[in-house]
Amino acid sequence: MPRTSRRNLLFGTAAVSAGALLTACTSNEPRNAAPGTDDAVGNAPADDKPGAPVTVGFAGPQADHGWLNAINENAKRRAEKYSEVTLEITEGSNDTAAQIGQIQTLINKKVDVLVILPADGKALTQVGLQAMRAGIPVINLDRVFASPQAYRCWIGGDNYGMGLNAGRYIGEQLKDKPAAKVVELAGLDNLELTKQRTQGFDDALKNYPNITKVARQAAEFTVESGQAKMAQLLQAQQRFDALWNHDDDQGVGALRAIQQAGRDDFLMVGGAGAKSAMDAIKAGDGVLKATVLYPPTMAASAIDLARALGQRKGVGGMSELEIPASITLYSAVVTKENVDEYLPTGFN
Repeated sequence: MPRTSRRNLLFGTAAVSAGALLTACTSNEPRNAAPGTDDAVGNAPADDKPGAPVTVGFAGPQADHGWLNAINENAKRRAEKYSEVTLEITEGSNDTAAQIGQIQTLINKKVDVLVILPADGKALTQVGLQAMRAGIPVINLDRVFASPQAYRCWIGGDNYGMGLNAGRYIGEQLKDKPAAKVVELAGLDNLELTKQRTQGFDDALKNYPNITKVARQAAEFTVESGQAKMAQLLQAQQRFDALWNHDDDQGVGALRAIQQAGRDDFLMVGGAGAKSAMDAIKAGDGVLKATVLYPPTMAASAIDLARALGQRKGVGGMSELEIPASITLYSAVVTKENVDEYLPTGFN
């Protein structure tokens, strides 16, 4: 995860992108249907038939983390699926001024739709407003702008839900264990997303009075920080029953520290959905038993939304003629029982 920031269910599991769900809400051929019914609107079933040409501008931060690289790859692959979609993608920068300049270049090119994952949502709100005022609708990806006037649609993950589902999973595993203890390896504490993940986790644990969170360390979403902070937790806590780690990248370091300490007396739950984590879960020979998704497939879904918006279409399976104003993806829990379903979405 980047050091700046990262990260409302899109009609199905979070692991499956919404490409099959976005479709024309056409009404070219009138039907004999009662007014006010779905048939009167004329929603077509989901299809991938080419429509009007759409140029989508895509601007995100520098891909300095596995999840962010997966965001870029998901966007590129989904755009390639559509013969009528042209993707104008920027180089990516964590410098807000540089990203603003890149987005302004896309505005000047008069792209049809913009997909923006801002390095800093608040700092880039004005350029989102600039695009909207120029008549270019914006799909705000994950890190939300400070004003809803700066985007047409927001799509992103559920940080509170990540913590909530991690806490529920751990709670169910330990609900019959007296005086159970858990520890937490968080991300950067100055990020709102970290606070949301911790709050969700703490709220879930309130439902299990036998469980106490005995320690928490904040890492930096890097392998090195994960290893260092996990080593501190292991040294300070000679016994605990479960670990909630916010991020699978820093989890690589955490697992190194656990192996070096020779500890295998607890279960670990990760976060985000890295392929390495899913591989370890599938192998089933270590402490890592689950990971809670923060799906980078949201970028593919954002391209689908941009295509539909550019073609003035809606979302299949819904009666409305327009795409929604906001979509929050579900944070599914990946375990050994369902890992094969989610492995194709795991990122490196």
